[in-house]
Amino acid sequence: MIAGGYLLGDGLLRAKAADRAVTVRGLAERDVTADLATWTISYSAEGPSLQAVQAEMDRDTETIYAFFREAGFDADALSPSGVNVNEYVRNGQRITSISQRLHFRTDDIEGAERVAERQFELARRGVSVSDGSGMTYTFTGLNEIKPEMIAEATRDARAGAERFAEDSGTNVGSIKTATQGYFSIGARDGEGGYGAGDRPGKKVRVVTTIQFYLD
Repeated sequence: MIAGGYLLGDGLLRAKAADRAVTVRGLAERDVTADLATWTISYSAEGPSLQAVQAEMDRDTETIYAFFREAGFDADALSPSGVNVNEYVRNGQRITSISQRLHFRTDDIEGAERVAERQFELARRGVSVSDGSGMTYTFTGLNEIKPEMIAEATRDARAGAERFAEDSGTNVGSIKTATQGYFSIGARDGEGGYGAGDRPGKKVRVVTTIQFYLD
């Protein structure tokens, strides 16, 4: 009975020790520069004659291609991505409306910035570009930096656990559970914001949640 009680008590102590753990979060951040720029340019025209509206759209399309040629881009940087034709009656007159989209895509970020700075020139050339369209910058190299950032976030979490352990008079052991969390890519601090449009500078963040055993 004495031996059995000792073994039971020792097992409870070890089980209790195994439950001693601390949960902390680790953060990793990295400033990166976008490597892909895209812009869906939507423009439209309307009038009483389908032929006249189509002719205006053809002129606008050529104006857009010329605009990008002047900026140093070949024609293959642009590709048609859709067209809509609608007819309706306004004040007793039949109206034809055509809207069209061209998709711009490049890895020349500096060139894309120059185009974005001059985009209102299209309006001065008579192209009716729809509101809400603008250059979008994307960072596509996330998979290349993921392992290093996860390791950095794990080190940050362990440092937080060690500070807690030091205050509580214990030691940090191995990892009990770990959750990687989601990677987020947003504007760098101080960049972007309302009315500023998208910018090539990005900040990648990941937060890991890790539970460490305490010895």
